[in-house]
Amino acid sequence: MTSPIPSGAGDELYAWLTTTGRRTGLPRTVELWFVLKGKTLYLLSGGGERAHWVLNAGADPRVSVRMGSSDYTGVARRPEPGGDEEINARQSMAAKYQGWQEGRALSSWAARSTCLAVDLAE
Repeated sequence: MTSPIPSGAGDELYAWLTTTGRRTGLPRTVELWFVLKGKTLYLLSGGGERAHWVLNAGADPRVSVRMGSSDYTGVARRPEPGGDEEINARQSMAAKYQGWQEGRALSSWAARSTCLAVDLAE
């Protein structure tokens, strides 16, 4: 199921994250904005901790991701709140989708959403 990550994969507009439903055990897929840094995919949840995909990934961190026509497996985790990794992910998401630039304030979505990282297997 896992493909090598091609250069340019992070240029896609959306990724499809599949988690395992924490109650049903069934696969649940959601289309999300994302940023790819090396082998780590970053996602922000405007729904915060209550978003089902965040809850599902917390219950079972083994996930799959589709970017373009390629599928990957990975392990979801929460970056350290306020740490460099999380701050960089937030800034990168705001830059990609909202035109954010260094020196400007982040939008409330980029500043307050729940951040999730997925370490992809290759």
